[in-house]
Amino acid sequence: MIKDRICREYLEEIERLERSVVELEEQINELKMQLRLKVDEANSLAVENASLRHKLELMEKRERALINLLRSLKVPLVLIDEERFEDVEVDLGPDSKE
Repeated sequence: MIKDRICREYLEEIERLERSVVELEEQINELKMQLRLKVDEANSLAVENASLRHKLELMEKRERALINLLRSLKVPLVLIDEERFEDVEVDLGPDSKE
């Protein structure tokens, strides 16, 4: 009688542990899938970043070439450093003659 009860308790504990192992395996698989998705997203963003960086370099190169061309043609040129430029409100409406 005691032997049956102890064996039953052990069997129940073994079944509970097996269910826990299955749940943990499912969670691990879910986390692996999430990790793959995040890695894919990170790779995609890295490719996009590299592409945008390349486009920016091309635009800067074109800007320098255009500025050099305009300087060589002696075209009056005003360059504004946008980082140091303050936004100023300008009224472009018709002047009122009061």
